[in-house]
Amino acid sequence: MTLRKIVSTILFTTLITVFAMSGQPVWAQSSGQPNQKETNEDETNLDTQLYLLIATNQAVDDAKLPVALEGVVKQLRIALPFKNYRLAATLINRVKNDGRLDLQWVGGPLLPAAAASGNTPSFNEFRINRVRLVTGSDGRDIVRMEGFKFGAKIPIQMGTALASNAPGAPVINYEPTGLNTDISMREGEPVVVGTLNVGPSGDAIILVISARRSSKP
Repeated sequence: MTLRKIVSTILFTTLITVFAMSGQPVWAQSSGQPNQKETNEDETNLDTQLYLLIATNQAVDDAKLPVALEGVVKQLRIALPFKNYRLAATLINRVKNDGRLDLQWVGGPLLPAAAASGNTPSFNEFRINRVRLVTGSDGRDIVRMEGFKFGAKIPIQMGTALASNAPGAPVINYEPTGLNTDISMREGEPVVVGTLNVGPSGDAIILVISARRSSKP
């Protein structure tokens, strides 16, 4: 072994010993910080309003409707042959942009009937698989609802059960009705989703929905 190699070996061994005694690692570390990708998640929320209107030719106790529905009902009176409209329910929900909404509830009878009572509620379901706020070709904001579903089980009186020495009891069957579709609408403008004819009286459930960005986070 040459003198140069002997000196190099001694120096290398000395350096290793010094690092080992000082507790420092012998390999180099990069002084740069790792790149961290920042993701700006969309926190926009939308307030949805689902209105259940009952269209009927019968007299109604309260025909007063929300101001927001005046334009829609005016169009319905022209398009559909019903004398009266009443508001059966209003559902207000908040959903995150690009999120989903799923709601199930038990409510009072949607249709006025002789057999309707607290013992004959309706079973209802409202679902949207995806709600998205997008910009239309005209630059205006549009709300898209993919997988819109409304379903209800309505109590219908099918007859009367006769009993000796007692008044007849109504025979009630629950009939399912519903609607599935994909829709889009301008932000804040209520639109008619669909009409469901139900019951022997010829009454109809009309679904109206609107959505706008929440004013509060």
